[in-house]
Amino acid sequence: MKVYIFGNLEVPQDGRALEVAQRLRGTLPGVRFVTVEPNEDLPFVDEESVVILDTVVGIEGVSLIPDSEIEHLALPPRGTVHDFDLAFQLKYLKKIGRLGEVHIVGIPREGDVDYPLVRSILRKLVAQDMQGS
Repeated sequence: MKVYIFGNLEVPQDGRALEVAQRLRGTLPGVRFVTVEPNEDLPFVDEESVVILDTVVGIEGVSLIPDSEIEHLALPPRGTVHDFDLAFQLKYLKKIGRLGEVHIVGIPREGDVDYPLVRSILRKLVAQDMQGS
């Protein structure tokens, strides 16, 4: 299963998901991390199921944001223009039927990252992917 990583290491508050992915690379069988560069076109248009790892403002800890919550993503400016584009693009692609189910593994902008929880969430998503759900 591919996990798409968003962030920008040049903007410290927007690079946490990239740091988490770097630490987890090679430790989760069945998971391949794919880094999406800032301002790159989304590489998962028309995919049936997408998993994203990204820094999320306003969460206390690691959180799984399910597909049903994508329409509620906030659109105000973030740390970078790229963050604004991601929420907008996800909503737009879903609206026009070019994007299937989306799960966002949200990494808090501040505080400690619960790595065991990130691993657990990703293992669960891999299991669901293998079952075809």
